[in-house]
Amino acid sequence: MKNNSYLETIKVENGEIFHLEYHQKRYESVLNSLGISTYKNLSEFITPPDLDLYRCRLVYTVDTVEVSYHKYVKRDITQLKIIYDDDIEYSLKSTNREEINVLYARRGRYDEILIVKNSFLTDTSIANIALYRDEVWYTPASPLLKGTTRARLLDEGKIVEKDIHLDEIYEYSEVALLNAMIDFDIIAQENIRELFC
Repeated sequence: MKNNSYLETIKVENGEIFHLEYHQKRYESVLNSLGISTYKNLSEFITPPDLDLYRCRLVYTVDTVEVSYHKYVKRDITQLKIIYDDDIEYSLKSTNREEINVLYARRGRYDEILIVKNSFLTDTSIANIALYRDEVWYTPASPLLKGTTRARLLDEGKIVEKDIHLDEIYEYSEVALLNAMIDFDIIAQENIRELFC
């Protein structure tokens, strides 16, 4: 377990680092789960480019931190393929995404997948989700991964945790994707039934 590597994806734009405190907190939480109680300050490893929008990929082990920068281009997502997997685990943001990649390969002609575990909604392959009903945005209470944007929006009171059963999906009127790069991105879709396949 201690030989595994883990990942933080951090938004940097025009030299600014976004929400680093949430990435630092998750990094420390992962190390805590591995029995490690001494941490590095991630800000010491990040020197972002001065211009444009980048995805800062920070890969770490219990001993090392490596950083690379990749120009970010947002994917256009208009349809989600529902994929079932009751056994998948991804509670730590590991660099080993094989299970998720296998599910993503089953998307067919659709843009992205929505993973359903034990009949409840979890995440897409790249983002947490939120669904809108009765003037409240709800996010699944048991996601595969508790993302940093999800954590921040919960802290700010902008989203609320709730178990969302697959059978309830059409009771919601809008869907948003949440991750460090896109923040809170509502998928434009006039008919929510056309979004899920």
